[in-house]
Amino acid sequence: MTVNQDNTPSCFGQLDIVFPEGEDGLRMTPDSCFHCSYKTACLCCAMQQSDGFKAREKMVDNAYEAGMLSFFQRWSRKKYFNRRGRHSKTHLFSRRKS
Repeated sequence: MTVNQDNTPSCFGQLDIVFPEGEDGLRMTPDSCFHCSYKTACLCCAMQQSDGFKAREKMVDNAYEAGMLSFFQRWSRKKYFNRRGRHSKTHLFSRRKS
């Protein structure tokens, strides 16, 4: 594991590495991440980026297809993720102040 200047591993916040999609279509954290002290912040950072919002959109679609969400719930959540995904190019710890 390589360490960056800010002392985080080089894989920090990369969704395909820290929360990859398995053969069954479900996402799981790999065993190598369980021993990392940055695992929670890393996963949060990964899910706050545009790829994370795409993953959440997929979860919403799956819930809709299973009948767990109504059309309007699906539409509302997908609209939220779409807006957040376009504007979340920043790092988790550098959020905008309101």
